[in-house]
Formats: sequence, structure tokens, C-alpha cells
Amino acid sequence: MHGNRQHLQKDFFLYNASRARSKTYINMREVSQRFRLPPSEYVIVPSTYEPHQEGEFILRVFSEKRNLSEEVENTISVDRPVPQPGSSDQESEEQQQFRNIFKQIAGDDMEICADELKKVLNTVVNKHKDLKTHGFTLESCRSMIALMDTDGSGKLNLQEFHHLWNKIKAWQKIFKHYDTDQSGTINSYEMRNAVNDAGFHLNNQLYDIITMRYADKHMNIDFDSFICCFVRLEGMFRAFHAFDKDGDGIIKLNVLEWLQLTMYA
Repeated sequence: MHGNRQHLQKDFFLYNASRARSKTYINMREVSQRFRLPPSEYVIVPSTYEPHQEGEFILRVFSEKRNLSEEVENTISVDRPVPQPGSSDQESEEQQQFRNIFKQIAGDDMEICADELKKVLNTVVNKHKDLKTHGFTLESCRSMIALMDTDGSGKLNLQEFHHLWNKIKAWQKIFKHYDTDQSGTINSYEMRNAVNDAGFHLNNQLYDIITMRYADKHMNIDFDSFICCFVRLEGMFRAFHAFDKDGDGIIKLNVLEWLQLTMYA
């Protein structure tokens, strides 16, 4: 590899043959090998014998010539959304239909609470038989409202709900793209790529936390866990940027600010 300091995706290994590997791929406590390689940049990939297992390890590299080495790691960041051009004052037919549906759900106050949001989302998701889901929980819906509730009412108005709906549709498209076997779930490796496609760029430690938090015992992630993860990520990044006034990637919080960040994110 040349000049690539980011996490290498699966395509890299599909189109780049390994220059050297251990003679026998075996489950042993220690594996040692001697290679002769021309001067260049190389990536060393240690792995457990079985997939989806974790284990501490020591990697030692002895070289006859001086060498420099570092861990390949991503920079934590999030893509900022591109502002959409303003729409005309006249509503489209789709917007009118959306408004009518929202009014039926919300009632006269034209706002929906967490219970109403749960009912709507589960009704829609249950129509998609290709998605494996146990349904969104009330706590998940509260998190969604906390993410989109810009006026602090504890409910979503039409504009806020429409914004949330567009996000869920975009995330659903990413989920289906990586659900290649149409099982209604994606595995932990596919989740790494899905998170990146959604604009969240994380390091290995955070990807491991996501797997532990949202995957089942088979290391698969269903649709509602997938959406909840993205809602959480978006909320945490948004809260961090609100406190990061000078944009240097460092914030200092007192106890009240910290509790506010964790409660609302």
C-alpha cells in the first residue's frame, strides 16, 4: 500500500494480492515468519483464526534495515450535510399527501409525541417484509425526537418529522445496499462500511463499541438497531459540535453540560 493511512476497505484486498503470508494458516499461540521484501510501504494484517472474535496480541517486527511503523487508523469526523436549495411556496402533490398523513396522525395540535412516532414507524416498517425487526421501542423514538426537536417542545412538528423521515429513508437505502443476502440484517463488517457511507467516519475502537452495543450474538445487526445507532451517532456529533465553539475538536464541559449532552444526544 502506498500513502494510504486510512482503514483499508474490502475492495483493496480483492484487487491487491498479498506480498507475503504465513506458510500455514493455523490456530497457534505464536506465529513467526521470515520474509525478504523490496523497500516499500506495507500493511500487516493480524487476525484471529475464526471470524468475529477478539483477542489481545503482540506484533513484533524485526528488520535488518531501519523501518517506521504506525497503526492504521481513521480520523474521527462527520460529513456536514449539503444545504438543499429552498423550495417554492407552492406545495407539490407529494408534500400535500405527506401533510395530510401527518395531520391524521398528529391531530389538531399538528405535533406527534414519542408514542405516536412509535406507532407510525412500526406500521411502516412492518410493511417491509425484507427488514428483520422487532419494532422500534419507545426509548428509540424518544431519542429520535430529541435529535430532531429544534424548538424544545418534546414533540415533532411537520417540518421536523419530514426531516426525520427523509433521514430514515436515506439510512434504509444504505441498509438494503449492504444486506446483500436479503436476510434483513447486516453483519458487523458491513456495518463498518454502512456507517462510513452515512457520513460518520470512526476509528476501530468506536466500531468495536458499536458491534458490542447493537449486534446480536451472531454479530448481526437488525434494522431498528441500525437506525438507533445512526440516530445516536448523529445526536452525539451534533451535540459535540454545539459545544466545540472554536472547531478545534476539543471541548471542556462542566457536570451540568456533560449531563445535558448525554441525556439529549
